[in-house]
Amino acid sequence: MSFELTILGSGSSAGTPVVGCRCSTCLSANSKNNRTRCSSLITLGNGKNILIDCSPDLRQQSLRESIKSIDSVLFTHTHADHCHGIDDLRAFCQINKQQIPIYGNKDTIEQLKVKFGYAMSEPNGFWEKPVLNPQIIDGPSQLFGATIIPVPILHGRLLINGYRIGNLAYLTDVSEIPIKSLELLRGLDVLLLDCLRHEPHYTHFGFDQCLEMAKKINAKETYLIHMTHDFEYEALKNKLPKSLYAGYDGLKLSLN
Repeated sequence: MSFELTILGSGSSAGTPVVGCRCSTCLSANSKNNRTRCSSLITLGNGKNILIDCSPDLRQQSLRESIKSIDSVLFTHTHADHCHGIDDLRAFCQINKQQIPIYGNKDTIEQLKVKFGYAMSEPNGFWEKPVLNPQIIDGPSQLFGATIIPVPILHGRLLINGYRIGNLAYLTDVSEIPIKSLELLRGLDVLLLDCLRHEPHYTHFGFDQCLEMAKKINAKETYLIHMTHDFEYEALKNKLPKSLYAGYDGLKLSLN
């Protein structure tokens, strides 16, 4: 099935500009240096929308991209910059009068139930809060005709999910990819890959690690995401090797 991916947010937990920062990236007039918190949207050929993570900037991202429906959500993990926009799902429940299924690994789903228990409920005609149906995804699953494959990766000591949809894979907040997960990443057309900053980090790929892993996975195109203000867009774009690109908010990628 053909689909389109929109990078809703390409930034790290602080976003860019960073509050109070006067660096050249944060003061840049280039809109591609404005990075909301990390999230993406898959729009399938049948019109269904699958959100990857609910960043604290979901409302802003939805208004910017004129999103009118979210049909399901894939959560990578439960750190604040990836799930604290969950309350903004209520707008889509209100608009469409339907419950939204959400997916993650076992630990993620259990933590979401604890953090946002008020939102985990069956429809009862009251749409003033999110109405969500939490489900564990631990193997290939069908969503609206698309095959979703969870890709277990390490975020420091935390085991989280990346996701493969068709020949696209989305790997944010990754510091190590187990060998078995690398097997799930063969033959990619597009890879979205964590690249936090220039220096190494114990829970994320730094720049050199990101480039090394991109070379190993060898997707036809790799886009860097989850970036701090360490990276100025034009400077980063000009130093990347062939087939690697700097992601930015609003970038749309079409896949068959």
